[in-house]
Amino acid sequence: MDALTAVAQTGVAVLLGREAVQQGWPELDLAGFLLVGLVNVPGAVRTKAPVAVCLFVQLAWFVYVTAGYWPVVNCLGPMLTVYTVAALCPPRTSLACAALMSAIWIYGGLLGHGPGGGSMAAVVAQAVVFPALLWRFGLVARRAADLARQLRLERDERARREVAEERGRIARELHDIVAHHMSVISVQAGLARFVFSSAPATATAALRTIEDTSSEALDELRRMLSLLRAGEPEDRAGGAEATGPGWAGTGDRDAPMPGLSRLAEMAERVRAVGVPVELRVTGEPRALAPGVELCAYRVVQEALTNVLKHARHASVTVELDYRPSHIGVTVTDDGAGGGGGPEGDVAKVPPGGGHGLIGMRERARLYGGTIGIGPRSEGGYAVCLTLPTSARTVPRGDDRPE
Repeated sequence: MDALTAVAQTGVAVLLGREAVQQGWPELDLAGFLLVGLVNVPGAVRTKAPVAVCLFVQLAWFVYVTAGYWPVVNCLGPMLTVYTVAALCPPRTSLACAALMSAIWIYGGLLGHGPGGGSMAAVVAQAVVFPALLWRFGLVARRAADLARQLRLERDERARREVAEERGRIARELHDIVAHHMSVISVQAGLARFVFSSAPATATAALRTIEDTSSEALDELRRMLSLLRAGEPEDRAGGAEATGPGWAGTGDRDAPMPGLSRLAEMAERVRAVGVPVELRVTGEPRALAPGVELCAYRVVQEALTNVLKHARHASVTVELDYRPSHIGVTVTDDGAGGGGGPEGDVAKVPPGGGHGLIGMRERARLYGGTIGIGPRSEGGYAVCLTLPTSARTVPRGDDRPE
């Protein structure tokens, strides 16, 4: 943009230079055109070295005015550089550059051909007002840029803090999963010891369950440690559950973590508050790792929470698709796409922000899945989650504690 501005400015100066004779000024010769270039072309790098460019342009303009050419031709170059210095440099530096421009302006008036023409009083007024206005506009632009930079830093810091809090919450849930696995191992170990001699087959099955469960618990421990190493939240107590009204959270530490078998219960609770929900299950349902089920459950829970908040009059479809190596979870609503009205859907929530959306992305990333969140072309909003299911699973038989 700076280069294009410099080219356009130089073109305007050349065109004005051709009108110099009609205005009663000497025609621009080779030296005049060279000075026009020296005044305007350096503007292409004005933001990279604002003070140096300003001083060079002011010097070239001083030579141009001294040579007796029409000053109006080259007024824009010095003005733009003064504004640039005011927008990018400390006020004292920019004020000195503005004063230099005023001095050259008055110098032109003393030679009898000030940039604005007219009497000496008019030249002095122009020499004071124009640089002062340019300096003020540049100062306002500098303050606005500083404010925008500060807001951007605060936004980034807030996003990092929310990510840390969400990771802490997920880590606590993973801790509950591991605790549940340890309960299974404890029960199965007691069973194996009790029937070791009387029922070897039952003991063998219990030991197999212990092997599978302990392997899965180790995987969850690794995930939890990776989250904690990524950054401890400053306030562990601040990670409240992002659940809908009356939804079961994880307050009961002895209860098993919710899984996909409870999606129908969740859908029924949403229907009870007036939002039609259709639950579709395709493929052959099977047992999955509790962490994978919890991840899918929480994503559906957060998506339905957003519908309750932003699209109470929409209809929702929850699709659960079991595939050989992965599961797909899709939550769609038919609210007013884009969230433009009061009954808009969850598109009101910015894709890059929101505590719940951060949680969805963190969970999907943790389990090696992918997630897409955004408005649909036909209207409404969609959350599409894909999770691999290659992790070991815990059988749903008698190996789970009651």
